[in-house]
Amino acid sequence: MARHVLLNNIEHKALRVDTRRNAELGDQVMYAQVVPSEFRQLQEHYPIVFAPGSQGEMLPVALLGLRHGENLFLRGDGWDAHYLPHVIERQPFAIGNQDGELVLHLDMDSPRVGAAVGEALFLEHGGTSAYVDRISEVLSALNRGLPQIPVFMGLVEEYQLLESFVLDFSLDDGTPQRLTGFHTLHEDRLSKLGGEALQRFQQAGLLEPLYMIIASLSNFRSLIDRFNRIHGDQH
Repeated sequence: MARHVLLNNIEHKALRVDTRRNAELGDQVMYAQVVPSEFRQLQEHYPIVFAPGSQGEMLPVALLGLRHGENLFLRGDGWDAHYLPHVIERQPFAIGNQDGELVLHLDMDSPRVGAAVGEALFLEHGGTSAYVDRISEVLSALNRGLPQIPVFMGLVEEYQLLESFVLDFSLDDGTPQRLTGFHTLHEDRLSKLGGEALQRFQQAGLLEPLYMIIASLSNFRSLIDRFNRIHGDQH
């Protein structure tokens, strides 16, 4: 369970956050929820697809692996891509509201939090570190982007643009593999959207994200290649 507390420069002055990327620190996840405003950056590295949320609603996600509990972008203690999804990068911080002001909270139970290793949170003579300033930017972007999701998904579902898919692929030795449980955009229906529909997406600032999703699907090939490099030697 997370134990979030308001970040302050008195109690937390000596704390550091371990920014390495590995399974022990919680990064071994198959996908990460994403917001439309980051689709342009995401599409360079990850397939953007849709997965059911906790209430059964469909949500956009960046696919990081092809098996549950596996992240193919982990390399040693690093992340093998130039861009991290906001929800990954912001760990172990969360955003809160205090008297109408956005404030940072820190998960004190996170394995990333300690005094020995990682990025300092505060400067020696006061003020937040460059690392905390970056996290504030990431959380602000998330805070702005999350309200876009129900609008985006509402339009996508209204125009029946979602379809389930099955990805069948093989290891280099021919061993068959299958990915199921996700949805993507129905490209034929998308290509036939009329002017009114396109205008509604445009007015909501959500037209570009549609096409970023389509562009991102070319990353399935590199994701399969990553899977092969890891699992090919095991067969």
